[in-house]
Amino acid sequence: MFTEESLAIQQTIQNYFVGVYNGDLSLLTQAFHSDCKLIGDINGSPYYKNFQEYLEGVKNRKSPKESGESFRMKIISLEILGNNAIVKAQLPMLGFNYYDFLSIAKMDSKWVIVNKLFTNVL
Repeated sequence: MFTEESLAIQQTIQNYFVGVYNGDLSLLTQAFHSDCKLIGDINGSPYYKNFQEYLEGVKNRKSPKESGESFRMKIISLEILGNNAIVKAQLPMLGFNYYDFLSIAKMDSKWVIVNKLFTNVL
């Protein structure tokens, strides 16, 4: 059963997915907290960026949509406790098979991604 909160979180994640897929910085800015950290590894190489650095990377690359890729991003799981949530998501794109663990918090009555931990699964 979907609650109002779970639907709001899913909308935040959808903004993230569509923003990444289309290269839409406005949607990404809606989905992420401005102090978000993005940490992970890409094929074993460490990755660490703040949100502004991440936006620059998205801005300066060809989007999955522009590359002719189909939209295949999905939420795998969602757990909510109070004003906090964890989402596990899969984002296959640009030759990668990313899995994200997203920490989400309700801040000023809005759900935003406050931390992104990710890896590419071969």
